Amino acid sequence: MESRSDYLIIGSGIAGLSFALKAASVGTVTIVTKKEKMDTSTNFAQGGMASVLDPMDSFELHIEDTLESGAGLCKEDIVRLVVTNAPAMIHELISLGVNFSRNSTQADRLDLTREGGHSRRRIVHTEDLTGQEVERALLHNVELNKNIEIYENHMAIDLITTSKFTKRGISSNETEETCWGAYVLDIATGEAKSFLAGVTVLATGGAGKVYLYTTNPDIATGDGVAIGYRAGAKIANMEFVQFHPTCLYHPLEKNFLISESLRGEGARLIDKRANHFMEHYHSLQDLATRDIVARSIDAELKKSGDECVYLDISHRDADFIRTRFPHIYKRCLELNIDITKEPIPVVPAAHYMCGGIVTDTRGKTNIHNLYALGEVACTGLHGANRLASNSLIEALVFAHFAFEDSVTVLTEKGDQRCPPAPLWDSGSATDSDESVVVSHNWDEVRRLMWNYVGIVRTNKRLTRAMTRIGVIQQEIKDYYWDFTITGDLLELRNIATVAELIITSATMRKESRGLHYNLDYPDRDDANWRHDTVI
Repeated sequence: MESRSDYLIIGSGIAGLSFALKAASVGTVTIVTKKEKMDTSTNFAQGGMASVLDPMDSFELHIEDTLESGAGLCKEDIVRLVVTNAPAMIHELISLGVNFSRNSTQADRLDLTREGGHSRRRIVHTEDLTGQEVERALLHNVELNKNIEIYENHMAIDLITTSKFTKRGISSNETEETCWGAYVLDIATGEAKSFLAGVTVLATGGAGKVYLYTTNPDIATGDGVAIGYRAGAKIANMEFVQFHPTCLYHPLEKNFLISESLRGEGARLIDKRANHFMEHYHSLQDLATRDIVARSIDAELKKSGDECVYLDISHRDADFIRTRFPHIYKRCLELNIDITKEPIPVVPAAHYMCGGIVTDTRGKTNIHNLYALGEVACTGLHGANRLASNSLIEALVFAHFAFEDSVTVLTEKGDQRCPPAPLWDSGSATDSDESVVVSHNWDEVRRLMWNYVGIVRTNKRLTRAMTRIGVIQQEIKDYYWDFTITGDLLELRNIATVAELIITSATMRKESRGLHYNLDYPDRDDANWRHDTVI
C-alpha cells in the first residue's frame, strides 16, 4: 500500500497535533501513531506549561531561570524565542477549547503555580491533569478537520530518503539527502506500508522505556531518535537524561508520577524517620532543580539503604489538597495512601530526554524536508537540564515556527512529486517462533541502562555498558534480518539504538554537568566542555 499527502506527522502528542492543525490549513495531513491516538506522553503530563502571565513576573526572569537550570548549555536565542512566544501559545490553546484552572478569587485570571527552579509562579495548569486536557482539546479539533487523517496502531519503521532510492537504482532529482516519508508497519495486519509526503515531521516523544524505572508511558521507546539517526540525522546531548525525583514507589503502580507541583505548593521530602534532608544539599531545598533533587534522593538512598524516601504535603489543608491535586489524591487513595494524612513513598525515575535530533530555530533537521518537534528534538532550550514545565510550551512554539517554514518548502517544491517509493522488501524473513529473544533483550537493555548509565555514572560502568550493548545490538541485527518484523521487535531495535547513543554521549563528556554526573569527573569544566555532544 502507498499513501500520499502533503504532510506526514509521526506521533499524536501536543507537538504533532498542534502542527497538524496548522498544516491542514494549507494541505493534506496524515498522522500515524503506534497505539491509540490518546496514548502519548502529553496525555500523562500532570504539571503544566510555563509562561509569563503575571504582572510580577517577566520574560527576563523566565529566561534567567531556564539558563540557570540548563547549566551553561542552553542556547540563549532559543530560550528567548520560546519564552517570549509562550503567552501567545497559551491563548491559542484557550481558543481551541483548553480549560485551564482559574484563580479561586479572580475567575478572569488563570491559576498560576510554581515548580522547582522557577523564581515566580508561572505554571499554567488544569488541576493535576494538564496534559490530558490539552490532548483532549487538540484531538477534538483534529477529528473535526477533514484535511487530517489519523492512522492508529501504525508504527514507523524507517524514513524513506534519497539514499533508499539510489540503492534500489531509482533516479531522483535530489542531490542531497531528502526525506520523502516513511515505511510504516500496520500492527494489526503486519503489512509494511509506504507513506509518502512533501514534508515529514517526527513528533514521537521520549525514550523513558530505555530505563527499567520510568514515569513514561509504554510507547516512549525513543522511536523518532532511532529512525532519525539511522537516516543520518544529527543527534545531540543524549547523556542528559532527566530523572524525575518523585515517582510513586508502590508494587501495584509502576510509573505513576507525583507532580513537582506538590513541592511548589509546599510538600517536603523526608526520610523514613521523618527527617527533612534537602536543606543539606541546596539552598532552595525542595524547590531545587530536578537534577539536584534526584541526585540528593539517590545519595540518601545509598547512604541509608532504604528503598524510597517520602514526599509530605499533609500539613496543607485537606480540602486544598483534594481540589488542587484530585488525580494524585484519588490514585494514591486507591492504593491506600491518604496524602492528606500521610507522606507518599517516592523514588526517582527516568522522565525526560533533553537530547535528541538536532534542529534549528524552525524545527528543521540536517535532512531536507524533515522536521523534529517536541521531546524527540534537541532545540537548545533545555541545555543540560530541563526546567520544569518548559517542554509542552517548547513543543507548541516550535510547531508554530516549523509550520511557517514548511509552507515555504512546499511552495518551492511546486508540482514536484516523489517518485514511487521502493517497495518494502522482507527478503527471506520468516515468522519467528522464538519471541523470548525479544523479551529477554528488552529486559536486559533496560536493566543495563538503569544499573550502569543511571543518575550517577562512572567510567567503569560506562565501559561495561558499551561492551554489552554492542553484543545486544548484534543479536538484534541478526534477528531483525532473519525474521518478519513486529511492533515489539521494532521497539527493541529502537531502545537499543537509543541506549547506545546515550552511552556513547556519556562516555564522550569528560565532566559532570546538569543531568550527567560522573564520579570520575565530578566537576564542571567550562573551559573544555561547554558545548553540545553531537553524534
